[in-house]
Amino acid sequence: MAEEFKYMGYGLEELQKMSLLDFAKIANSRAKRHLTRNHSDPFYERFENNKKPAKKIRTHRRDIIVTPKMVGKTIYVYNGKEFIPVEILPDMLCHYLGEFVFTRKRIKHGKAGIGATKSSTAVATRK
Repeated sequence: MAEEFKYMGYGLEELQKMSLLDFAKIANSRAKRHLTRNHSDPFYERFENNKKPAKKIRTHRRDIIVTPKMVGKTIYVYNGKEFIPVEILPDMLCHYLGEFVFTRKRIKHGKAGIGATKSSTAVATRK
């Protein structure tokens, strides 16, 4: 049997019923500072006033703190080139959206071709 998710002693349903400022009181210090100063941000209000759920939530803002009302949604975060989908899970609470979308590609080191310079052995690949 799977264990129920708990954050600071609260279940997910209890956390989702809390207002943003109530959640900020139990969040870690960095998230608490961000949420108390930016609680009226339109991005957070999009989730607080859950009247009409958006089809596709896209943002360039990588400094958004993940809150309980975002759990279960997919948010498309810009990595500098394209929007990458991030499905929000309960374990992501109090983390920044930018932590889940990398801005650089992994480099795969390969063998240089004929007439290649030594610096061309690092070839960028998508993964």
